[in-house]
Amino acid sequence: MERPAWAPQGIDISVPSVSRIYDYYLGGSHNFEVDREAARKAMSFMPGLPTIMKTNRAFMRRAVKFALDEGVTQFLDIGSGIPTFGNVHEVAQSRNPDAKVLYVDHDPVAVAHSRAVLEGNTNATVMSADLRDPESILKSPETAGLLDLERPVALLLVFVLHFLEDKDEPYRAVERLREALAPGSLIVLTHASYHGVPLSQAEAGGAVAVYKDIRSPLVMRTREQTARFFDGFTMVAPGLVAMPDWRPDSPAEEEDPYAFSGFAGVGRKA
Repeated sequence: MERPAWAPQGIDISVPSVSRIYDYYLGGSHNFEVDREAARKAMSFMPGLPTIMKTNRAFMRRAVKFALDEGVTQFLDIGSGIPTFGNVHEVAQSRNPDAKVLYVDHDPVAVAHSRAVLEGNTNATVMSADLRDPESILKSPETAGLLDLERPVALLLVFVLHFLEDKDEPYRAVERLREALAPGSLIVLTHASYHGVPLSQAEAGGAVAVYKDIRSPLVMRTREQTARFFDGFTMVAPGLVAMPDWRPDSPAEEEDPYAFSGFAGVGRKA
């Protein structure tokens, strides 16, 4: 398999990557045949996966605009993935050029491509770190150099928490991040769930099994389990809902039933 020029040295391009599969769903070009094969296999069980991913991105953009309207101009995007159209820094800085954005990902392709996209942007940067180790993020020179944790920050955990198994202690990791945030901060997240999926659990389970096969288990959590990530924060109306139902730009904006799979929400620290 030939390595394209944009692929960092040292990565195994024979193994699928969640970030690159996501990039493929969104119509991106930073993916390999092994990623496309895994994506197509998952889509054979759940054809609406690209719709879910695009709806997820649309929610994220609305949440960023909401944060700006609330006066929050600092963004910590963990599990940010490979840059695509409508990234956090593009949305935020188009409204406020002084908005600061720190992207965090552990995928080498995501980090390398983000660095290229952000070259020359003094108010946005990327670092390589893992959500499972929140201290490595909070105590990093990148965080210290860009974000002021004494002021409100919007913490984005968009389409990432369901890749943490219970043994990874996701609630502990998110709790540590919440503790580090100043009053007025926001937590923005989405999470996969069987809730709302227009298939039986057995049918949808085929797609979940694909992720398990590539050693990136997809953990489908319930509403109650997802709500725990907001502990100590006040939910912003309309609460924890399907992604298209969170403050849509227009009524009945999304009609594809797959778009209503899983949950989205924003919480505020008092």
